[in-house]
Amino acid sequence: MAQQDVMSSYWRGVREGTPFLLVVVPFALLFGVIATEAGLSVFETLSFSVVVIAGAAQFTAIQLMTDNAPTVVVLISALAVNLRMAMYSASITPHLGPLPFWKRAVAAYFLVDQTYAASVLEYERRPDMTLAEKFAFFMGVVTPICPPWYVATLVGAYMGNAIPAELGLDMVLPIAFIAMLGPALRTRAHIFAALMATVLALLFVWVPYNLGLIIAGIGGMMTGAEIERRTGT
Repeated sequence: MAQQDVMSSYWRGVREGTPFLLVVVPFALLFGVIATEAGLSVFETLSFSVVVIAGAAQFTAIQLMTDNAPTVVVLISALAVNLRMAMYSASITPHLGPLPFWKRAVAAYFLVDQTYAASVLEYERRPDMTLAEKFAFFMGVVTPICPPWYVATLVGAYMGNAIPAELGLDMVLPIAFIAMLGPALRTRAHIFAALMATVLALLFVWVPYNLGLIIAGIGGMMTGAEIERRTGT
C-alpha cells in the first residue's frame, strides 16, 4: 500500500507539472536562439542549461554578455537573480531536509521556480504526506519540466533565427513568473514585498546593466521582512 501511495504521489506530481510545459518549452527555445545569436556554440548553449538550469539567471547573463558588461557584473547579476533559490531551499527544507544526502542533492539540483511552487503548495494542501511521498511528488513535477528544458534548449540552439520574432516568445518569462507569483501571495508581507519590488524596479529602470532589478529585489525582501516583523503576517 505504501508503494502505491508513493507512485500515486509521483504521478500526481507529473500531472501538476505538465501544464508548465506551456511555459518551459517556448522559454527554453528562446534561450537556445538568443544564446547562439550571442555567439555561444550549440554545445555551450546546452551545457549552460544543464549546468545552471535557471532560466532567469541564464537570460540575465546572456543579455549582459551581449551588452559587453564586465565579467564581474555578469556574475554578480546572475547570482543575485538566483538568490531566490536560497529562499526556496530554506522553505522546502522542513519537507525534504530529512532525505538521504544523495536525494537532497538531486532535489537541490532540480529546485527551480516551477518545481518549488508546485511542491510547496502540494505539501501545504496535504500535510499528512510521508517523506517518501513528498520526494516522489517533487520528482513527478520535475519529469515534465527539466528534461524538456534541455531538449527545447537544444532545439532552439539548432533552429536559431528560424524562429520568427513575431511569435513574441520573450513574453513567456514575465507570464511564467506572474502565474507562479499569484498563488504565493498569501500574506500581507508577501503582497507588500511584491508591490515594493515592482515600484523599485520601475524607479530604477535607468540603472545600467539591469542592476535596478537587484535593488528592487533587495528592497522587496526588506519590505516583506519588516511587514512580517511588525504584524506577524
